[in-house]
Amino acid sequence: MRNILFYYLVILLPLPFLIWLAWTGQSIGFTLLLLIYALTYRMAVDGLRLVNKRLMKRKEVWKLLIPGKRWDYSRELYFKK
Repeated sequence: MRNILFYYLVILLPLPFLIWLAWTGQSIGFTLLLLIYALTYRMAVDGLRLVNKRLMKRKEVWKLLIPGKRWDYSRELYFKK
């Protein structure tokens, strides 16, 4: 996932579905999918991008669950190609 536009597409793709769930009033589904998105999905996508850019080893991806750890890599994740 070295292309930054593809990366942004992948992280923004689930958001319309989450908005639709919130709009229709399905609060349990919205809450569950929001937690899955925030904890699991984003960790996996960000970890894959960092592994592909050789900034992190695959065994270290779990560390992105630590609050604030993703902030250490924010420049490489969001701004650098």
